[in-house]
Amino acid sequence: MYSKGLILFSAICLICIQAKGQEGNVEVKQDSLITLLQNFRAANEINPTTARLISLGTKTVDKTRASRVKRKGFRVQVYSGSNRSEAYSMQARFKNQYSDMDTYITYSSPNYRVKVGDFRSRSQANEFMNTIRSQYKSVFVFQEDIWVWE
Repeated sequence: MYSKGLILFSAICLICIQAKGQEGNVEVKQDSLITLLQNFRAANEINPTTARLISLGTKTVDKTRASRVKRKGFRVQVYSGSNRSEAYSMQARFKNQYSDMDTYITYSSPNYRVKVGDFRSRSQANEFMNTIRSQYKSVFVFQEDIWVWE
């Protein structure tokens, strides 16, 4: 047992001594998409005029300097059903009409639900629900976690 440990220790020391004297080159291969994303981010940090701006009522938020956080809020459901393709077509239809509003699809067996908007108050959600009530069959307001820019 003692001789095996001594042999192992000697081998490790020998490898370490040999490794100290060697020099080498390391070649890094990186996906080109990573470089593109890094350049895009750097361009938006250097030139903030190219950054996307979003409007929250009377307040405009610069997405490059803001962070997106979860808060309690409200969404309006525009579709609920068991057909996946109908849910995605309803989402596309809504996005064609309201391109500036976020849409979310969730699945809770057996139903797909399409919910829209990130409203901070129930009154905002109710107002929007009344606006689209004639265009969609069953619209409801739900309280849930929403994404807001701060």
